[in-house]
Amino acid sequence: MLPIILEATIGAGLAKMGGAIGAGFAALGAGFGIGRIGGSAMEAIARQPEASGDIRANMIIAAALVESVCLFAVIICLLAVVLQM
Repeated sequence: MLPIILEATIGAGLAKMGGAIGAGFAALGAGFGIGRIGGSAMEAIARQPEASGDIRANMIIAAALVESVCLFAVIICLLAVVLQM
């Protein structure tokens, strides 16, 4: 009976740790991606100042899409942590 209890406890602990690590990686990836989007947009605006409105609009849309994917990933990781109880 003890090995079964230990296996269940260790499995739940690994799932919680994996969910936490996954949420952290999702947040880091989104931060890196949005930083690259912003940097590239600033370079593009520096090259073509007359197109700054279009570049800014596209940058905001791309950043919102990256942020929404990160939010979904974090929610799934947190659900894995909570539902593993």
